[in-house]
This record gives sequence, structure tokens and C-alpha cells, in this order.
Amino acid sequence: MPATSSPAVEDYLKTIYGHTEWQPEAITPSGLAAALGVAPSSVTEMVKKMAAQGLVQHVPYGAIRLTDDGRARALAVVRRHRLIETWLVREMGYAWDEVHDEAEVLEHAVSDRLLEAIDDRLGRPERDPHGDAIPRADGTLVSEPSVRLDEATAGHVGRVIRISDRDPAVLRELETAGVGPGSELRVTDASEPAAVAVALDGADHAIPRTAAAGIWITA
Repeated sequence: MPATSSPAVEDYLKTIYGHTEWQPEAITPSGLAAALGVAPSSVTEMVKKMAAQGLVQHVPYGAIRLTDDGRARALAVVRRHRLIETWLVREMGYAWDEVHDEAEVLEHAVSDRLLEAIDDRLGRPERDPHGDAIPRADGTLVSEPSVRLDEATAGHVGRVIRISDRDPAVLRELETAGVGPGSELRVTDASEPAAVAVALDGADHAIPRTAAAGIWITA
């Protein structure tokens, strides 16, 4: 990441990348404003600057897409964020529902040298505490076919790949139920509008659809 890159640009890049990491639709200016909690006019100005730097492609009122350079820089930020989250859980005693906000701050301050030392100490992890793939230093990352739990059909058996970290309360509830990355779930009933019924280690659980929408399992 160039030294001239600002925390604001890094946040924009990471958010644009994150929007399409698990689904194909590109983010819109209004969606980006909502995700970042800023005014639409601020997004308009920043996107213009980023387009001039060759980081994004955008036409007025259209979707925003990363260029190859923008994607590479976004992955560098994502790598920092996810390695910091992993370090906080493994080395600093944080719970998985406590690390997101800390990493949001630290990702802008950690040097490449320190990040490499953290990666080495952790044994080059491939996934963070929530199951998100950690990009390697060269920008590559491991991925596998997946399906969102709220879209899985009855009888589907899959291993939890990742869980969205947007809502710490949901993470705590899932942890109490024993659901986390690596858990093998069998969907027993996908017809209820309020919850998805699953079996885990011989026990039945009803996972609210709002939570199931943030869980990805192997396809």
C-alpha cells in the first residue's frame, strides 16, 4: 500500500471489495454511503478522486467497481485487517466478537514489517476467527464453493466456512449454540420463514434467518 494512501481511501477500497466478496452485484454509491455511514455527497467526491487515481471504475449514478490496481490495494487492507483480528484472538485474549472494531483502527497503523512478523508468528493462517480468507502477501487467497445458510435446502450438509462479523450479538449467540467456522451443519427444515432448522452434533437448533443470512457453508 503506497505511503500516500489515506485511511479514508483504504476504508473505501475495503468496503467496495467486501461488498462483492460473497455475492456478485457491484456496490452503488448509495450503498457505499450507507455502508460507510457518510453522506452521499462525500461518496461522490471520494469516488471521483479514486477514479482519477485509477482505483475504481464508475459512471454517474452507476455501480462502482475496483480496477485491478484498486483490487490489489483493497486486498492489502483486507489482509491487514484479518491478520490483526487473528492476532488479537490468538495472542491477546480477545473474543471473536470483540476484534472487528479494534482491527478497524489498527489496520491503518500497522507497518508491513510488523504485519509480516505477525503473519510469521501465527504460522501463516489462511482464515481469520470468523472464517474469512486471509489474502497472502501476493494478493492471492483460498476460496471454495459455498452457499448461504438461509438459501440452503433441507437435507443439505455443509461445513461452516465463514460467519459475518457485522453483529457481535449474533456471534455470541452462535458461539453459545456451538456454531462456528468448521462446524458441520445439516439443514433439517428450510421452510420456516423465521428460522432455519439445523442439526449440529446430534442437537437441533433453530437459527434465525437474519443470522443464517450471515453464515456460509460448503456447497
